[in-house]
Amino acid sequence: MLMRQFIFVIGLVFLSVFSVQAESGKITGGSQYEIPSWFTDSFLDIAEDAEDALDENKMVLLYFHLDGCPYCDAMLAQNFKNGENLEFIKKNFLVIAVNIKGAREITMSDVETKTEQELSQLLKVQYTPTIVFIGEDGKQAFRTNGYRNPKAFRSVLEYVASKSYKNNTLSDYIEKQKNTSDYVFAKHGSLQKLTSLQDIDKPVVLLFEDKDCSACDDFHQNLINRADVKAELDKFIFVRFDAYSDQQIIDFDGKITSPRQMVKDYDLNYRPGVLLFDEGEYISKIDGKLYSFHFNTMLRYVSGKHYQQHEIFSGYLNERQTELLEQGINISIVD
Repeated sequence: MLMRQFIFVIGLVFLSVFSVQAESGKITGGSQYEIPSWFTDSFLDIAEDAEDALDENKMVLLYFHLDGCPYCDAMLAQNFKNGENLEFIKKNFLVIAVNIKGAREITMSDVETKTEQELSQLLKVQYTPTIVFIGEDGKQAFRTNGYRNPKAFRSVLEYVASKSYKNNTLSDYIEKQKNTSDYVFAKHGSLQKLTSLQDIDKPVVLLFEDKDCSACDDFHQNLINRADVKAELDKFIFVRFDAYSDQQIIDFDGKITSPRQMVKDYDLNYRPGVLLFDEGEYISKIDGKLYSFHFNTMLRYVSGKHYQQHEIFSGYLNERQTELLEQGINISIVD
């Protein structure tokens, strides 16, 4: 199967969101925020920072952000400025902010210096906030793409601080913690039960949840039960799997796999996680929290085959939002 790596651009697209100016419609929901003063004011020599962090029994945490990004604002406010995770982060990590459009120079090695923007491109940071954890060797050890609520982010922090990433996937680590969770798989009228994906030529949404999902209730209650989202989902075959399941399923190529294996193969480390396919071909994944406008536009990107004209999702997003604004339709990016 030809696997297209069109990963959803959560934060980078805000550049275009804020640049579009139309007489008829308006875009609202952008957030202005300040980086916490306790973040490390380093000389941006990552290898040296990693050594300094190691001396303090810490790891480097790079916080990739973008001005105006509401997802960045929320994650900073809930984890890096307030909340139960704040002291844990300070104790275990040396935190450095990196603006994905910034011009500051960052040294990654003795022979490699990049601007913030160039480093973001090198690490393929396509949406914000992206968090990259740097290991003892000065290289990327683990990363998350997109917003995590405090409970989900705490699991990530403990996973990295304990060095469990060396031997386990995040999903396996969380499962082994036997966390007490009250999430019961929510019902949705469009969900189908399938054990074979072979020969499906329609667009497909594969939803991965698990018993430890701390964001799944919100996903059901405040996103996919909205009438506008339901209308977009109706264009797909909508299937849910338990991310912890070893049940045998037939994938689009006719090979035997399991939900657990698919989570690993597609590096899907967020719950609820979404994989999107069309005509049996992988198109994109949603690996973080989305509000309705971005979620709906991603669904349209796949169901309308706009990926054929726009290799990168942000190109279609620009087109779609311009279309709506010219029609006099206001767009909230946090609704």
